[in-house]
Amino acid sequence: MKRETKLTKFVIYFILIVGSFMCLFPLYWIVRSSLMEMAQIFVTPPIWFPKPFAFSNYVDALTAIPFFKFFVNTMIIVVSVVAGSVLAASICAYSFARMNWTGRKLFFILILSSMMMPHAVTMIPTFIGWSKIGATNSFIPLALPIWFGGGAFNIFLLRQFFMSIPKELDEAAFVDGASYFRIYSTIILPLSKSALIVVGLFAFLGSWNDFMGPLIYLNDESKFTLSLGLQLFKGMYSAQWHLMMAATAVVLAPTLIVFFIGQKYIIEGISMTGIKG
Repeated sequence: MKRETKLTKFVIYFILIVGSFMCLFPLYWIVRSSLMEMAQIFVTPPIWFPKPFAFSNYVDALTAIPFFKFFVNTMIIVVSVVAGSVLAASICAYSFARMNWTGRKLFFILILSSMMMPHAVTMIPTFIGWSKIGATNSFIPLALPIWFGGGAFNIFLLRQFFMSIPKELDEAAFVDGASYFRIYSTIILPLSKSALIVVGLFAFLGSWNDFMGPLIYLNDESKFTLSLGLQLFKGMYSAQWHLMMAATAVVLAPTLIVFFIGQKYIIEGISMTGIKG
């Protein structure tokens, strides 16, 4: 039995190590290439470590196009999306989890069914709708819709978490004269920090890496986000792979930092979110 246990552990760890290597190798290659001169990147056999380190690639990449402007544009959208996701989704989830009203289950099923609809199906009608009211080439289609619901997945995630909180807390608060909103703000939200952080992290990662949305709605280069700026950089410097890798590493860095900081909360929030109800 001990032999079988050790063999099983060995196989599991081996698979995990190989899988981790396959996932991390592209990231290593980006960083490695970003610190090399152009002539060193595609030599045979490959050079695994830069000699010397060309840190000037980052300076050249960041000054080639207005990255700071693209960063500000991206942050405007990201902050709005994260705030809207957390606030709107938590309010909707609270109404589904803790309040009794006619048609609650039906509307929740309709919200869940919207998750099954591919984005490509709604992309053209949505664009036509925004263009009719003159909202294209602005941040409005990218930042405003999330405030009217917070996203079906976020509502589902928070609803399941809210349902795991004992309802005796609500009943005790009602006895003391608390309203629904007071219970939501003073009891439910403080007890749901891990789930709210998960929603915020998912919203950040999705908004930061969003390429299709800005590509559809933004035409003016001064309003481009980092994802579009990186594509613009690729069009201008397609042969300068050392600069391309430096720009890519800069764009990837915030998402990696946020993920490593928040991975504890992601695991905790999802593991504590049951399938009740």
